[in-house]
Amino acid sequence: MSVLFTPLAIGPVTVPNRFVRSATHDYMSDDDGFVSDAGVALYARLAEGEVGLIVTGHSHVQPVGKASPRQMGVFDDRFVEGLARIPAAVHRFPAKIFLQIAHAGRQTKERDCGGVPVSPSAVYDPVSKVMPRELAADEVRALIGDFVAAAGRAKAAGFDGVQLHAAHGYLLSSFLSPHTNRRTDEWGGPVENRARALLEALRGVKAAWGRDFPVMVKLNATDFLEGGLSLEDAVRVARLLEADGIDAIEVSGGMAEAGRGSVWPGLRREDEEGYLVPGAAAIKKAVSVPVSGLGGIRSLAVAERLVASGTVDLVSLSRPLIREPFLIKDFREGRTARSACISCNKCFNPRGIRCGDLKTAR
Repeated sequence: MSVLFTPLAIGPVTVPNRFVRSATHDYMSDDDGFVSDAGVALYARLAEGEVGLIVTGHSHVQPVGKASPRQMGVFDDRFVEGLARIPAAVHRFPAKIFLQIAHAGRQTKERDCGGVPVSPSAVYDPVSKVMPRELAADEVRALIGDFVAAAGRAKAAGFDGVQLHAAHGYLLSSFLSPHTNRRTDEWGGPVENRARALLEALRGVKAAWGRDFPVMVKLNATDFLEGGLSLEDAVRVARLLEADGIDAIEVSGGMAEAGRGSVWPGLRREDEEGYLVPGAAAIKKAVSVPVSGLGGIRSLAVAERLVASGTVDLVSLSRPLIREPFLIKDFREGRTARSACISCNKCFNPRGIRCGDLKTAR
């Protein structure tokens, strides 16, 4: 049997194979952040298609942390009942599902988040054209508490774990990056201080909801931005996270301001797939917890090589599973050796994610 179809433990939770559906904003909640029938169906379909670990699109932990329209909310207990519909649907299959919890930081607009966007430091964002407000120290403490509370709601709703979104320039990511974090207090300066908000959120979740409730993190290996997070610092953060009990790390890279995010357009040759895996490989060498790599992976052979060689423990996919939610089952049953996804990026549709090139067959 291929190593790709063997189980792996993430903390106390065992996922049935090595494929991860990487978090992707689905634009499928209602305007107030409540789960929709379409959202439930999306995750049930991925589970039926044999994705081992599904990570939901980001759900915001504060109202001002909303990144874009039709994003799931998790900042109030009233969301729990609707959120519970997702794991209930997914758990009809062997798949596991984590709720990604996040805060947009400065990568939003006032019309979407209902207030002035916030950031570790008041650094202008040329993409959103926003000058954010610098968070006060007591607001950082409140933010950490809101991440902890959000994780508790995820647990109450029946999710198998949570993923802290600390990549792509969102708020936890912007604390890590010296480009967006220019503070001189306990939350800024050396990497240990820049990682403090993320680390305290992790510690808080573990203390409040138990060591047996898995916490994964999505972490940039680099921001692809001069003066941004370096790979050396990312490795240091990964080690600190492991010391504080992180259960798995998904390694990504980039941010909007850099002009290079994690979803690079255009097809690549097989030997160019996994363009963000080198960062994941460096982090895997530094930690003992499972590490997932990503970056335009389309071929079964590439995924097999990355895991069999020990370069990474899991492979994360996003766009291929939008086009082909049954791709993993097709891989396992030998119906295909490569995704038909052409990386056109037309799938990120504000009316709901869908393949913009060709409708899925199932």
